[in-house]
Amino acid sequence: MNVTDAVMSRRSIRSFTDQPVDRAVLERVLDKARWAPSGCNYQPWEAHIVTGEPLRRLQERMLGEEMQKPIEYSFSEPDKSPLHKARLQAIGAKMYGTLQIAREDTKARGDFSRQNIVSFGAPVLLLNYIRRSFGPPQWSDVGMWLQTIMLLLREEGLDSCPQEWMSLYARSLKEEIGVSDEDYILFTGLAIGYRTEDDAVNTWERDRAPLEEGITWLGF
Repeated sequence: MNVTDAVMSRRSIRSFTDQPVDRAVLERVLDKARWAPSGCNYQPWEAHIVTGEPLRRLQERMLGEEMQKPIEYSFSEPDKSPLHKARLQAIGAKMYGTLQIAREDTKARGDFSRQNIVSFGAPVLLLNYIRRSFGPPQWSDVGMWLQTIMLLLREEGLDSCPQEWMSLYARSLKEEIGVSDEDYILFTGLAIGYRTEDDAVNTWERDRAPLEEGITWLGF
């Protein structure tokens, strides 16, 4: 698979099969991902990779608890921009429309959202955390590392779904995996597995803003 194919076929998968993922494949992906860009070569990324019984314990704990307050960090600042909030609303309308869940059906929407707890059936969960002392440049490095992982997973025929949603249970998850809440912020989960090919939630047509909406050319 070339890079273009990996980029264009990657999407947030929200229905996975129960096919297990070989650890050797994940090791191959993560070993290559070490070469993602990193300012000053800090390589600030850290993660636990969880499957099997440990993963079930994490999920059972989240199912039995309320979301934490205060939340680990806020990811909704773009909602203050009408342009960006409109993009969120448009993609939400497409996805829930595909699922035939009405806007006013808050229970059905909530039930679907809570499928994040079981990572939409994915057999593997990567939990990514970052030191509290690190700043925006290191968060950027972690984002590039995660993107590299997601593209390498596509090369291996695997799929993923980044889950910032996991941060809503950050303290519980960190306690379960033995990571210090004082020293670390839980950034995101990354569900990993094989997509359910015929599930509508994995096939609805996505869109992106046109190139000229975000890019300005000078000197060309």
